[in-house]
Amino acid sequence: MNTNSLISVVVIGHNEGARLSRCLQSVRASTYQPIELIYVDSFSSDDSIARAQTIADQIFSAHTRGAAAARNTGLMHAQGHWVMFLDGDTELDPDFLLIALQQLKHQSTLACVWGHRVERAPEQSIYVQVLDLDWRYRPGETEFCGGDALFRRAALSEVNGFNPLLLAGEEPEMCHRLRQNGWRILHLDTPMTRHDLAITQFTQYWQRTSRAGYAYAAVSASSRSFWANEVRHNLRQSAILIALLTLLAAGVLMHAWLALAAVSLLAALALRSSWRARWRSAHLPTLLMYGLHSWFAQIPISVGIYRYYRDQSAQKPASFGNYKEAKK
Repeated sequence: MNTNSLISVVVIGHNEGARLSRCLQSVRASTYQPIELIYVDSFSSDDSIARAQTIADQIFSAHTRGAAAARNTGLMHAQGHWVMFLDGDTELDPDFLLIALQQLKHQSTLACVWGHRVERAPEQSIYVQVLDLDWRYRPGETEFCGGDALFRRAALSEVNGFNPLLLAGEEPEMCHRLRQNGWRILHLDTPMTRHDLAITQFTQYWQRTSRAGYAYAAVSASSRSFWANEVRHNLRQSAILIALLTLLAAGVLMHAWLALAAVSLLAALALRSSWRARWRSAHLPTLLMYGLHSWFAQIPISVGIYRYYRDQSAQKPASFGNYKEAKK
Protein backbone atom coordinates (compact mmCIF):
# COMPACT_ATOMS: atom_id res chain seq x y z
CA MET A 1 0.00 0.00 0.00
CA ASN A 2 1.31 3.47 -0.94
CA THR A 3 1.34 5.34 2.38
CA ASN A 4 2.13 8.65 0.60
CA SER A 5 -1.45 8.78 -0.69
CA LEU A 6 -3.11 6.77 2.09
CA ILE A 7 -5.34 8.66 4.53
CA SER A 8 -5.83 6.93 7.86
CA VAL A 9 -9.22 7.87 9.29
CA VAL A 10 -9.31 7.42 13.06
CA VAL A 11 -12.82 7.35 14.53
CA ILE A 12 -13.21 7.42 18.31
CA GLY A 13 -16.40 6.67 20.20
CA HIS A 14 -18.16 5.78 23.42
CA ASN A 15 -21.68 4.31 23.34
CA GLU A 16 -22.57 6.06 20.08
CA GLY A 17 -24.90 3.33 18.81
CA ALA A 18 -26.48 4.15 15.45
CA ARG A 19 -24.46 7.37 15.27
CA LEU A 20 -21.28 5.29 15.00
CA SER A 21 -22.66 3.25 12.10
CA ARG A 22 -23.54 6.45 10.24
CA CYS A 23 -20.06 7.83 10.91
CA LEU A 24 -18.19 4.76 9.65
CA GLN A 25 -20.43 4.43 6.59
CA SER A 26 -19.87 8.08 5.72
CA VAL A 27 -16.10 7.43 5.63
CA ARG A 28 -16.66 4.49 3.29
CA ALA A 29 -18.70 6.79 1.04
CA SER A 30 -15.83 9.29 0.66
CA THR A 31 -14.88 10.22 -2.90
CA TYR A 32 -11.21 10.01 -1.88
CA GLN A 33 -9.32 6.73 -1.90
CA PRO A 34 -7.30 4.97 -0.53
CA ILE A 35 -8.56 5.12 3.04
CA GLU A 36 -7.61 3.08 6.09
CA LEU A 37 -10.51 3.12 8.56
CA ILE A 38 -9.62 2.65 12.24
CA TYR A 39 -12.09 2.63 15.12
CA VAL A 40 -10.94 3.16 18.71
CA ASP A 41 -13.51 2.35 21.38
CA SER A 42 -13.50 4.04 24.79
CA PHE A 43 -15.09 1.60 27.24
CA SER A 44 -18.47 1.33 25.45
CA SER A 45 -21.14 -0.77 27.09
CA ASP A 46 -23.38 -0.89 24.01
CA ASP A 47 -22.89 -2.67 20.66
CA SER A 48 -20.37 -0.16 19.29
CA ILE A 49 -17.60 -2.72 18.72
CA ALA A 50 -19.99 -5.12 16.98
CA ARG A 51 -21.16 -2.32 14.70
CA ALA A 52 -17.57 -1.33 13.88
CA GLN A 53 -16.55 -4.92 13.08
CA THR A 54 -18.75 -4.88 9.98
CA ILE A 55 -17.29 -1.65 8.56
CA ALA A 56 -13.87 -0.67 9.98
CA ASP A 57 -10.51 -2.12 8.87
CA GLN A 58 -9.07 -2.21 12.39
CA ILE A 59 -10.59 -1.92 15.86
CA PHE A 60 -8.76 -1.06 19.05
CA SER A 61 -9.71 -0.28 22.63
CA ALA A 62 -8.36 2.71 24.52
CA HIS A 63 -6.62 1.75 27.75
CA THR A 64 -7.28 5.04 29.58
CA ARG A 65 -10.11 7.58 29.64
CA GLY A 66 -10.45 10.50 27.29
CA ALA A 67 -10.52 11.42 23.63
CA ALA A 68 -6.80 12.29 23.63
CA ALA A 69 -5.79 8.78 24.68
CA ALA A 70 -8.16 7.23 22.13
CA ARG A 71 -6.80 9.38 19.30
CA ASN A 72 -3.23 8.57 20.27
CA THR A 73 -4.10 4.87 20.14
CA GLY A 74 -5.43 5.27 16.61
CA LEU A 75 -2.43 7.36 15.60
CA MET A 76 -0.05 4.70 16.88
CA HIS A 77 -1.61 2.08 14.58
CA ALA A 78 -2.25 4.34 11.55
CA GLN A 79 -0.18 3.67 8.43
CA GLY A 80 -0.91 6.77 6.35
CA HIS A 81 1.10 9.98 5.98
CA TRP A 82 -2.18 11.81 6.56
CA VAL A 83 -4.53 11.23 9.49
CA MET A 84 -8.15 12.32 9.70
CA PHE A 85 -9.68 12.28 13.19
CA LEU A 86 -13.44 11.98 13.60
CA ASP A 87 -15.72 11.75 16.60
CA GLY A 88 -18.13 8.84 16.43
CA ASP A 89 -21.16 11.15 16.44
CA THR A 90 -20.22 12.84 13.16
CA GLU A 91 -20.69 12.11 9.46
CA LEU A 92 -17.92 12.96 6.99
CA ASP A 93 -18.72 15.01 3.89
CA PRO A 94 -17.84 12.84 0.88
CA ASP A 95 -15.61 15.47 -0.77
CA PHE A 96 -13.78 16.87 2.25
CA LEU A 97 -10.74 14.59 2.23
CA LEU A 98 -9.98 15.30 -1.42
CA ILE A 99 -10.24 19.07 -0.95
CA ALA A 100 -8.33 19.14 2.35
CA LEU A 101 -5.48 16.92 1.17
CA GLN A 102 -4.84 19.20 -1.81
CA GLN A 103 -4.24 22.06 0.62
CA LEU A 104 -1.89 20.03 2.81
CA LYS A 105 0.14 18.86 -0.17
CA HIS A 106 0.44 22.36 -1.65
CA GLN A 107 1.32 24.16 1.59
CA SER A 108 4.20 22.46 3.38
CA THR A 109 3.83 24.52 6.58
CA LEU A 110 0.25 23.36 7.17
CA ALA A 111 -0.12 20.86 9.99
CA CYS A 112 -3.88 20.66 9.92
CA VAL A 113 -6.85 21.47 7.68
CA TRP A 114 -10.46 21.52 8.80
CA GLY A 115 -13.80 22.66 7.43
CA HIS A 116 -17.35 23.41 8.51
CA ARG A 117 -19.04 21.25 11.13
CA VAL A 118 -22.83 21.64 11.35
CA GLU A 119 -25.57 19.95 13.33
CA ARG A 120 -27.47 17.28 11.41
CA ALA A 121 -30.73 18.00 13.28
CA PRO A 122 -30.73 21.50 14.83
CA GLU A 123 -34.51 21.36 15.08
CA GLN A 124 -34.42 18.61 17.74
CA SER A 125 -34.16 21.18 20.56
CA ILE A 126 -33.50 24.84 21.30
CA TYR A 127 -30.17 23.78 22.81
CA VAL A 128 -28.96 22.20 19.56
CA GLN A 129 -30.33 25.07 17.48
CA VAL A 130 -28.34 27.60 19.52
CA LEU A 131 -25.17 25.54 20.04
CA ASP A 132 -25.01 24.88 16.30
CA LEU A 133 -23.79 28.47 15.96
CA ASP A 134 -20.77 27.65 18.14
CA TRP A 135 -19.43 25.55 15.26
CA ARG A 136 -19.35 28.57 12.92
CA TYR A 137 -15.83 29.88 12.29
CA ARG A 138 -14.58 32.26 9.65
CA PRO A 139 -12.36 30.66 6.96
CA GLY A 140 -8.62 31.26 7.15
CA GLU A 141 -5.82 30.55 9.57
CA THR A 142 -6.96 29.71 13.09
CA GLU A 143 -5.37 29.09 16.47
CA PHE A 144 -6.82 25.62 16.74
CA CYS A 145 -9.23 23.06 15.29
CA GLY A 146 -11.87 20.84 16.85
CA GLY A 147 -12.11 17.07 17.08
CA ASP A 148 -12.61 16.63 13.32
CA ALA A 149 -9.60 17.56 11.20
CA LEU A 150 -7.08 16.22 8.68
CA PHE A 151 -3.48 16.27 9.93
CA ARG A 152 -0.03 15.85 8.48
CA ARG A 153 1.41 12.78 10.21
CA ALA A 154 4.91 14.31 10.46
CA ALA A 155 3.55 17.31 12.39
CA LEU A 156 1.72 15.07 14.85
CA SER A 157 4.86 13.02 15.42
CA GLU A 158 6.90 16.17 16.02
CA VAL A 159 4.76 17.14 19.04
CA ASN A 160 4.08 13.56 20.22
CA GLY A 161 0.38 13.72 19.45
CA PHE A 162 -2.31 14.65 21.96
CA ASN A 163 -1.70 15.20 25.66
CA PRO A 164 -3.30 12.09 27.27
CA LEU A 165 -3.52 13.85 30.64
CA LEU A 166 -6.20 16.18 29.25
CA LEU A 167 -9.76 14.87 29.22
CA ALA A 168 -11.07 17.97 27.45
CA GLY A 169 -9.54 20.70 25.31
CA GLU A 170 -6.89 18.36 23.93
CA GLU A 171 -7.16 19.59 20.32
CA PRO A 172 -6.54 23.32 21.04
CA GLU A 173 -3.68 22.42 23.39
CA MET A 174 -1.97 20.30 20.75
CA CYS A 175 -2.55 22.97 18.10
CA HIS A 176 -0.88 25.45 20.45
CA ARG A 177 2.22 23.23 20.54
CA LEU A 178 2.13 22.83 16.76
CA ARG A 179 2.04 26.58 16.23
CA GLN A 180 4.91 27.04 18.67
CA ASN A 181 6.91 24.78 16.34
CA GLY A 182 6.05 26.92 13.32
CA TRP A 183 3.14 24.90 11.93
CA ARG A 184 -0.10 26.50 10.69
CA ILE A 185 -3.79 25.55 11.11
CA LEU A 186 -6.17 26.31 8.21
CA HIS A 187 -9.97 26.44 8.28
CA LEU A 188 -11.44 25.89 4.82
CA ASP A 189 -14.73 27.32 3.60
CA THR A 190 -16.05 23.87 2.71
CA PRO A 191 -18.35 21.30 4.36
CA MET A 192 -16.52 18.79 6.57
CA THR A 193 -18.85 16.97 8.97
CA ARG A 194 -22.39 16.79 10.25
CA HIS A 195 -22.61 16.37 14.00
CA ASP A 196 -25.28 14.90 16.27
CA LEU A 197 -25.12 16.92 19.49
CA ALA A 198 -28.20 15.14 20.88
CA ILE A 199 -28.86 17.66 23.67
CA THR A 200 -32.53 17.79 24.54
CA GLN A 201 -32.44 18.59 28.27
CA PHE A 202 -31.03 21.34 30.45
CA THR A 203 -28.92 18.90 32.48
CA GLN A 204 -27.04 17.96 29.30
CA TYR A 205 -26.55 21.60 28.34
CA TRP A 206 -25.20 22.42 31.79
CA GLN A 207 -22.81 19.45 31.86
CA ARG A 208 -21.43 20.13 28.39
CA THR A 209 -20.91 23.82 29.12
CA SER A 210 -19.32 23.10 32.50
CA ARG A 211 -16.99 20.69 30.74
CA ALA A 212 -15.90 23.55 28.47
CA GLY A 213 -14.91 25.57 31.55
CA TYR A 214 -12.97 22.61 32.89
CA ALA A 215 -11.13 22.43 29.55
CA TYR A 216 -10.27 26.14 29.61
CA ALA A 217 -8.69 25.79 33.03
CA ALA A 218 -6.90 22.51 32.28
CA VAL A 219 -5.39 23.74 29.01
CA SER A 220 -4.41 27.06 30.57
CA ALA A 221 -2.61 25.25 33.39
CA SER A 222 -0.97 22.76 31.02
CA SER A 223 0.34 25.34 28.54
CA ARG A 224 1.00 28.03 31.18
CA SER A 225 -0.24 30.65 28.72
CA PHE A 226 -2.75 29.44 26.12
CA TRP A 227 -6.40 30.09 27.11
CA ALA A 228 -5.32 31.98 30.26
CA ASN A 229 -7.12 35.05 28.90
CA GLU A 230 -10.22 32.96 28.25
CA VAL A 231 -10.27 31.78 31.87
CA ARG A 232 -10.01 35.35 33.15
CA HIS A 233 -12.65 36.52 30.66
CA ASN A 234 -15.11 33.80 31.68
CA LEU A 235 -14.69 34.52 35.37
CA ARG A 236 -15.11 38.26 34.78
CA GLN A 237 -18.25 37.76 32.67
CA SER A 238 -19.67 35.37 35.25
CA ALA A 239 -19.08 37.94 38.02
CA ILE A 240 -20.92 40.59 35.99
CA LEU A 241 -23.85 38.25 35.38
CA ILE A 242 -24.10 37.22 39.03
CA ALA A 243 -23.99 40.88 40.09
CA LEU A 244 -26.85 41.73 37.73
CA LEU A 245 -28.90 38.74 38.91
CA THR A 246 -28.31 39.82 42.50
CA LEU A 247 -29.46 43.34 41.60
CA LEU A 248 -32.55 41.85 39.97
CA ALA A 249 -33.39 39.84 43.09
CA ALA A 250 -32.88 42.92 45.28
CA GLY A 251 -35.15 44.91 43.01
CA VAL A 252 -37.91 42.32 43.21
CA LEU A 253 -37.72 42.36 47.00
CA MET A 254 -37.21 46.09 47.55
CA HIS A 255 -37.42 48.54 44.65
CA ALA A 256 -38.94 47.88 41.25
CA TRP A 257 -36.60 50.34 39.55
CA LEU A 258 -33.62 48.20 40.58
CA ALA A 259 -35.21 45.17 38.94
CA LEU A 260 -35.96 47.21 35.81
CA ALA A 261 -32.36 48.45 35.66
CA ALA A 262 -31.01 44.91 36.02
CA VAL A 263 -33.30 43.51 33.33
CA SER A 264 -32.41 46.39 30.99
CA LEU A 265 -28.69 45.81 31.45
CA LEU A 266 -29.05 42.04 30.94
CA ALA A 267 -31.08 42.63 27.79
CA ALA A 268 -28.53 45.12 26.47
CA LEU A 269 -25.64 42.73 27.03
CA ALA A 270 -27.50 39.85 25.36
CA LEU A 271 -28.47 42.04 22.40
CA ARG A 272 -24.87 43.18 22.00
CA SER A 273 -23.72 39.56 21.90
CA SER A 274 -26.42 38.75 19.34
CA TRP A 275 -25.33 41.67 17.17
CA ARG A 276 -21.69 40.62 17.29
CA ALA A 277 -22.69 37.09 16.24
CA ARG A 278 -24.89 38.20 13.34
CA TRP A 279 -22.44 36.76 10.80
CA ARG A 280 -23.13 33.29 12.23
CA SER A 281 -26.82 33.20 11.25
CA ALA A 282 -29.51 35.21 9.50
CA HIS A 283 -32.23 33.73 11.73
CA LEU A 284 -33.11 36.46 14.23
CA PRO A 285 -34.77 34.29 16.95
CA THR A 286 -31.76 31.95 16.99
CA LEU A 287 -29.38 34.91 17.20
CA LEU A 288 -31.32 36.35 20.15
CA MET A 289 -31.20 33.01 21.94
CA TYR A 290 -27.50 32.76 21.14
CA GLY A 291 -26.94 36.14 22.77
CA LEU A 292 -28.66 34.90 25.94
CA HIS A 293 -26.66 31.68 25.83
CA SER A 294 -23.40 33.63 25.47
CA TRP A 295 -24.03 35.24 28.84
CA PHE A 296 -25.82 32.50 30.77
CA ALA A 297 -23.15 29.96 29.77
CA GLN A 298 -20.59 31.91 31.80
CA ILE A 299 -22.04 30.46 35.00
CA PRO A 300 -21.59 26.73 34.18
CA ILE A 301 -18.25 27.58 32.53
CA SER A 302 -17.09 29.18 35.78
CA VAL A 303 -18.36 26.16 37.70
CA GLY A 304 -16.22 23.98 35.43
CA ILE A 305 -13.19 26.20 36.06
CA TYR A 306 -13.76 25.94 39.80
CA ARG A 307 -14.13 22.16 39.57
CA TYR A 308 -10.79 21.88 37.78
CA TYR A 309 -8.92 23.80 40.47
CA ARG A 310 -10.81 21.90 43.18
CA ASP A 311 -9.80 18.57 41.61
CA GLN A 312 -6.20 19.71 41.27
CA SER A 313 -6.07 20.81 44.89
CA ALA A 314 -7.48 17.47 46.03
CA GLN A 315 -5.30 15.58 43.49
CA LYS A 316 -8.42 13.99 42.03
CA PRO A 317 -8.99 12.92 38.41
CA ALA A 318 -11.38 14.90 36.25
CA SER A 319 -14.90 14.61 37.63
CA PHE A 320 -17.15 15.29 34.63
CA GLY A 321 -19.03 12.63 32.67
CA ASN A 322 -20.57 12.17 29.23
CA TYR A 323 -23.24 14.84 28.69
CA LYS A 324 -25.09 12.50 26.32
CA GLU A 325 -25.63 10.16 29.26
CA ALA A 326 -26.83 12.94 31.58
CA LYS A 327 -30.52 12.73 30.66
CA LYS A 328 -32.85 12.53 33.65
